[in-house]
Amino acid sequence: MSGMANTLAGGLERVFTQIQAQRMDGVPVINPRLRVQAVGFHPRDGAFLGVLITPWFMNLVLLPEEGDGWQELPVGSTVRHRFPAGEYDFIVGHEEGLGRYQSCSLFSPMFELADMEAAVATAEAALEALLAPAEEAPEAATPTPVETVVERRLERPVSRREMLRGPFSGGE
Repeated sequence: MSGMANTLAGGLERVFTQIQAQRMDGVPVINPRLRVQAVGFHPRDGAFLGVLITPWFMNLVLLPEEGDGWQELPVGSTVRHRFPAGEYDFIVGHEEGLGRYQSCSLFSPMFELADMEAAVATAEAALEALLAPAEEAPEAATPTPVETVVERRLERPVSRREMLRGPFSGGE
């Protein structure tokens, strides 16, 4: 990370570590094996992009180059950003000591991640995938067995009982 990216990432970590201690203490969505860590922040299109890992979520985060940037964006509004892998919606947030930032949820809660090593590897893979060009979709993919089952169920008439209560058997 560059000097500015390190400074911004450090500030992000401080603010969210404080949030963990003050607002998230005792909340059951905390994974106690994880801690707050900013991963892979780097300059991108007038902002700094990276991943924020917390014990309760993992988000892509954009931070403005200028500390008071994005003041014109209402908190809670959505901003669409284009990346090589596609377009993604980010939500504008604001925290005291950090200012405005934009985030796009990757995971929440975080119980599926066993430790920080797994969380960091996941964050790095997410950034890599985001910045990799989207692959062409295959022209004529063979339907998977699940797609075939769904298609068959859609073709079959549904009884009034199934409509109200749902089918009780797992079979056809």
